[in-house]
Amino acid sequence: MDHVVYTTVYLTDIRQYAEMNRAFGEFFGKMPPARAVLGVAALPDPPIEINAVAVRNLAGRRAVSPPGYTSDEPFSPGILTADRLFVSAMPTTASSGGKTSDDPAAQVDFALDRMKAVVEAAGLNLSNMVFVNPYLTAHLPMRVMNERYARRFEFGNTPARATIEVSSLPNGAPIEYTGVAVRDLKQRRAVRPRNMPPSSTASPCVFAGDTLYCSAKSGFIPGPNGGVYSSTTALQLRQTMRNQMDNLEEADLDFSQVVSTNVYLDNLADIPAFEEVYAKYFRGMPPAQTTIQQIAPADRSPDQDEHYPDLEQVSLIAVRKGPRH
Repeated sequence: MDHVVYTTVYLTDIRQYAEMNRAFGEFFGKMPPARAVLGVAALPDPPIEINAVAVRNLAGRRAVSPPGYTSDEPFSPGILTADRLFVSAMPTTASSGGKTSDDPAAQVDFALDRMKAVVEAAGLNLSNMVFVNPYLTAHLPMRVMNERYARRFEFGNTPARATIEVSSLPNGAPIEYTGVAVRDLKQRRAVRPRNMPPSSTASPCVFAGDTLYCSAKSGFIPGPNGGVYSSTTALQLRQTMRNQMDNLEEADLDFSQVVSTNVYLDNLADIPAFEEVYAKYFRGMPPAQTTIQQIAPADRSPDQDEHYPDLEQVSLIAVRKGPRH
């Protein structure tokens, strides 16, 4: 367990946060991993699911904390390894004069400042980020989040990103950020397929050395008349995997080099339909996989432009060299 550097905890009832914390802390010593805790609508095996990242070499592994940070919770604000920094989802309640701010822009800025403080405590800055997860609830407008987020990064060279709306966050927070940074900027390179314009909010994929972090993709068809035109999870997934294939091929990789995926489904009842299509892209050894339903199912009726809601999203991590086993 000392090799674990980052974990994500999914709870179907965020009110169990304190109970989870007590049990979680029993498994880690003085240097617990970085962590995010999310309240979600449904899990394949409720009420809790945990995934993790571990490093084989403990050399250089150390915890980092912003100046003045104190907490008795069983996670480290950041874990620095030989080549990367894993950043926890930090408490993100923006306050002034003892009152919680109701301004969404202030809440986003406060959350970004918390992430930035961890990164700077490791001697890095936000330009070192290769992947970011903004986790937000329905109380935080996506437009506001994107506008404030874009101010922190270089246009067209932003981190890869999976923006995930969740049912709830610890302590009633409306938003929090977690992510991964690379220590040496020479090891960082953004990848963008030619059919995708530069973005102010997310690069399609970013290399951290030999590891490729790819943004979450849905069945959105890019282009001037873009949108989600498929009405079922299976049909949307085919477009999602084409979108991810474009990313991998631009990086001179393919699906055989994918080591991990995060799958976000509109409804867990769609797992059989999803898996039937998904399995066709991974022959032999499938990657590690986490599947959740983060919010209540959407209305699946098309809008006036015949666009359907996203019924699935997939983010992935791939490695450029070395055997998988």
